[in-house]
Amino acid sequence: MGSRSLPKLRDNSFPRLVASRLPGLASLIRRFGGGKIALAVLAATAALLLLFGPEFLNLYWLRILSNAFMFATLAQAINIIAGYTGYSAFGNVVFFGLGAYSTAIVMVRYQGSFFTGLIVGMLVCVVFVLVFGPPLLRLRGHYFAIATLGFNEATRAIVNNLTDFTGGGMGLSVPLPPGDPAANAAFFYYLLYGVMALSIVVTYLFSITRIGHECCAIRDDELKAEAMGLHTTRNKTVAWMISAALTSLVGGIYAYWFSYVEPPAVFDMTIAVKSFVIFLLGGAGTIFGPIVAAFFLEFLSTFVWSQMLAYHLGTMGIIIILIVLFLPNGFVAFLRERPSLEALFRDGRK
Repeated sequence: MGSRSLPKLRDNSFPRLVASRLPGLASLIRRFGGGKIALAVLAATAALLLLFGPEFLNLYWLRILSNAFMFATLAQAINIIAGYTGYSAFGNVVFFGLGAYSTAIVMVRYQGSFFTGLIVGMLVCVVFVLVFGPPLLRLRGHYFAIATLGFNEATRAIVNNLTDFTGGGMGLSVPLPPGDPAANAAFFYYLLYGVMALSIVVTYLFSITRIGHECCAIRDDELKAEAMGLHTTRNKTVAWMISAALTSLVGGIYAYWFSYVEPPAVFDMTIAVKSFVIFLLGGAGTIFGPIVAAFFLEFLSTFVWSQMLAYHLGTMGIIIILIVLFLPNGFVAFLRERPSLEALFRDGRK
């Protein structure tokens, strides 16, 4: 076709490539007038670039971006229950683990397909929320947050002791996906990219529907919402079901991606903490906030890890603390309000 093939990248050249491909983007945005149109142009451009990622990225960058897609979806799932509904589900990682184990068990014990395992995992998590959600969601504030942590640890202990079914502490080895490493990397890249896009659509639809507005009312003042006649427990349960289904979907993909699951890996609170940090950095109750924050944190973590290996965690912690101090409402609110430098320091002192 005579088209020029794009070069393979070195590990540190992806940001420079993006900049070189978009020399006139800033002037284009100014011509359109900024604001929502500018954000739409940026989002569409980024989505288009990411769509062709496997064509010009090496395996290293495909892995980094796949991780960003994964945590963006996990943070978006937390956004639905915590950002729009006001219930901080710190133990939401329990659905990641259930989704991973459901997919692994379907594939290993019953010789089912990968996509059957994903569906089973989502159904299992939805049933869990239907059974345990109403009593847990009657708790509020930090009581609910602590209860979800206990829910995760209890589920982890049960899975760890069902040795004949789940493999217990030995875990389960999932069949390897067919194809060479490059084909597998592209497969999981597009799969996680699609799930991230699905989470954006789901969050948007949730935010404009009646149940989304009612959940926002619950977040703002649950007592007044109840006094107005809203069925708060039902709405909270539905929101948590949606959040659990998205989290389970990512957990199932993770099981097939890594071809091995064990309780410490898939019920790991590190996953929960990172997802929650991304959610807070992006901004609670925003559609694109968790997405922007996931990419920011993943690229920042990669850069800090490559430059300051011995001080990686400490440096990351300091950077996150500074961001939370000076951008308490997240990235999206900062871009929307564009406060002055004086206002930023004033927020930091508060």
